[in-house]
Amino acid sequence: MTRMDCSISQEPYARTHPLKIFDTAKSERRYLYACAPMVRYSKLAFRQTVHHYGTDLCWTPMILAKEFNRNQFARDSDLTISTTGPELPTIAQFGANSPLELSRASALAAPFVNGVDLNCGCPQSWACAETLGAALMEKRELVRDMVVATRQSLREDGWAVGKEADINNPEGKGRSVSVKIRIHNDIRKTIDFITTVLGDEQDRNIDWLTIHPRTRHTQSTIPINLEALELLTNMFGDKLPVLVSGDVFTLSTLSYTSHLLETQPTFTSNEHSLENNEVPTPGNKRPHLPKLAGLMSARALLANPALFAGHETCPWEAVDIFMNNVARAPLPLKLGIHHLTEMCGAGFGPDRSALLSKAERIRLTEFNNWIDVIDFMDDVKIKRGIDPIVRLA
Repeated sequence: MTRMDCSISQEPYARTHPLKIFDTAKSERRYLYACAPMVRYSKLAFRQTVHHYGTDLCWTPMILAKEFNRNQFARDSDLTISTTGPELPTIAQFGANSPLELSRASALAAPFVNGVDLNCGCPQSWACAETLGAALMEKRELVRDMVVATRQSLREDGWAVGKEADINNPEGKGRSVSVKIRIHNDIRKTIDFITTVLGDEQDRNIDWLTIHPRTRHTQSTIPINLEALELLTNMFGDKLPVLVSGDVFTLSTLSYTSHLLETQPTFTSNEHSLENNEVPTPGNKRPHLPKLAGLMSARALLANPALFAGHETCPWEAVDIFMNNVARAPLPLKLGIHHLTEMCGAGFGPDRSALLSKAERIRLTEFNNWIDVIDFMDDVKIKRGIDPIVRLA
């Protein structure tokens, strides 16, 4: 494992082009699976855990491009990668409002990641006050200029940014540029935004697009706007890959259908769980989205890193794998414990079973060192006839 060090000369790491990963998922007749950028939580140990369970692409937390460019400490804390084991395809997501800042930050990150992504979706007030995140949904020309400048800068630095033309770059230097957005109350504004950012369809400005079908002001408790999602995927899904972010809780309870869902197995501990991707909606009428290319999950993956492997709830094995990853890519104690309380609580699917009771999760938060955490988890598992935490080689 290494922290990113931009102060010394290093050979670029050969990496798989993200569009090739999209193609692989499509050839396997399934969606591409992505882990969303989550403030504090999308750290290396967690990314390694979800990747073990089939997540194809992992986003970093949103990194402020301006700070990343100016501060070595920010680079070290915001972007940590592993130099051992299998490749972990990673997208560095930046918060930026300047073509120069985004292109510089992307140039610094490019040797260590598979692609860069511009955040146009963060609804937090502090971000919008700085013209970051969702505030950029009102700045479509600026967003276009940022991704154009970033692609040009990467090209000048020798990276292969020709999209499909560079999927099989022999030196592994293919890199992607993408954008994650929300929608407007007036969907026509969203169409104009995407059209502007996309540019020439024959030589588009972005490799793919992630859509969170909620507005800046829509609470996460409100279901995503399926009508908008259907309209946008039908309109743009032939022009570039489109991911959806929001309400991806389990593979069996998605609020839309697709030929890419037909053969996905699920593993559940609840005999009453829904089957065949049924979802409890009035009349069970769900839109069919044949042009949607991938699924991005945040909260549900936090609770169940094995979601994309078809598990309806978090298995004990995932806890073991996470703990082993933390041993190699350390997390602050309180952050690691928060991950464990999320994984050991009730998830977001119809199966509400939990690995630990509420009292046990509260007890877990009271420990002040990792040794006590490990001993507690081992004791709980032994009492339930389960092997203690498996130490992986």
